[in-house]
Amino acid sequence: MVFPSALFLFLFLPITLAGYFLVRAKSRNMFLLVMSLLFYSWGGPIYIFLLLGSIFLNYVSGLLIHFSRRNQHVALTGKTVLIASIAANLALLFYFKYTNFFFNNVNDILQYVHVAPVMFPNVSLPIGISFITFQAMTYVIDIYRQKAEAPLNPLNCALYVALFPKIVNGPIVQYHDIAKQIASRAITRQLCSSGIQRFIFGLSKKIIIANTLGEVADKIFAVPVQEVTSGMAWLGIVCYTLQIYFDFSGYSDMAIGLGRMLGFEFLENFNFPYISQSIREFWRRWHISLSNWFRDYLYIPLGGNRKSFLRTYLNLWVVFFLCGLWHGAKWNFIIWGALHGSYLVIERLGWDQYLNKLWRPIRHGYALLLVIIGWVFFRAETLTQAVQYLASMFGFTNATGIKYYALFYCDPKTVLTLLIGCIIAMPIASGIGQRLQSAIENSGFKKGGQLLLDLGHYGLLAFLFCLSVSYLAAGTYNSFIYFRF
Repeated sequence: MVFPSALFLFLFLPITLAGYFLVRAKSRNMFLLVMSLLFYSWGGPIYIFLLLGSIFLNYVSGLLIHFSRRNQHVALTGKTVLIASIAANLALLFYFKYTNFFFNNVNDILQYVHVAPVMFPNVSLPIGISFITFQAMTYVIDIYRQKAEAPLNPLNCALYVALFPKIVNGPIVQYHDIAKQIASRAITRQLCSSGIQRFIFGLSKKIIIANTLGEVADKIFAVPVQEVTSGMAWLGIVCYTLQIYFDFSGYSDMAIGLGRMLGFEFLENFNFPYISQSIREFWRRWHISLSNWFRDYLYIPLGGNRKSFLRTYLNLWVVFFLCGLWHGAKWNFIIWGALHGSYLVIERLGWDQYLNKLWRPIRHGYALLLVIIGWVFFRAETLTQAVQYLASMFGFTNATGIKYYALFYCDPKTVLTLLIGCIIAMPIASGIGQRLQSAIENSGFKKGGQLLLDLGHYGLLAFLFCLSVSYLAAGTYNSFIYFRF
């Protein structure tokens, strides 16, 4: 079950919200946990046992750390429990996500030296295993660092790990940021209203923009790469660049909105990353919860920038190498992460000082170009396709465009969606809204002007929701990028 589906919008969500507000306040966490487990099990009932096992493992680990700190008849030290817990979580992640990748590469090597391949069963990937594992580890680490207390009630741990708005697609919510909200939270009309609005905006970003452009990107990347002209290649990767942003940020908006409807406040996850003027700035704006997780739970423990310059650069590169591996068990993802790690190391070596002296549009173009090059590896199915696609982008192609040509994919709907996507990817709309609000407050028609502004705002929300539902009803393209992670 995914957020942009009729089943979720018109069955699961109304039942969940109605039941949540009808049950007693003391029973809301239990009701929400049951609905979250139902939500997760919809994609594969067998994996509910994996989720419950992860919850049990980390809840017990948190308790052992809690009691070991108080020397209450626990022989194990907190550090031992922490290491064992992290190892168990990573082993779980490795088995489900990287077993196939590991043995496929081993067999490639064995084939090269003419040795019989290793036979192994194909391991299917549970939905959201990366997000579940990272948040489970966060729970134990935060308790060990005393950033949050270990809850004696297992319901609190279970709800943190399984909470349905974030379990499949994030954002990665750190336990210390939400522990108090799980124990006690207030739902106000204003918070619920802002949640509904945020959800609708996220839904429209995903269905109207990401899906429309994603369909074009998929068609172009499906063309034999030797037939891809430069124009086609740029159209395909620009569509994918906007698709992945509106897909990821759209799901984050929906998760944040759902959280607010239930009384939770999740931190922001995207902040207009495509206006960045450096790769360092890009990673302060892109998938902020993931960047913060790697910073707090890997980069700083490795030594951060407290060691030598060489060690700092190595730490930075290792973090992004692992960030790429986290996204998927493919060499393309690893190279994507290594590329971004290299970009950041080069900027820290002094390139950023030279970059800051350049004209702002040049800095913006530089960052966007490097990000787009990285997205080629992220989107391509194989390393060979990625390299050949990049060659096509920069004119190293023999494609004539007779059989496939860019204008074939550029219908008015695609052009309009590209234009709207480029505008929304920048803080233009929010800037206009702020100026209108300021103009109304400083005018002599404050009450009437505010009424017109509110009517326009809610009218836009109603239009976007109806348009999104019409796209779903039409059975249009509706990919789910998060399944890959």
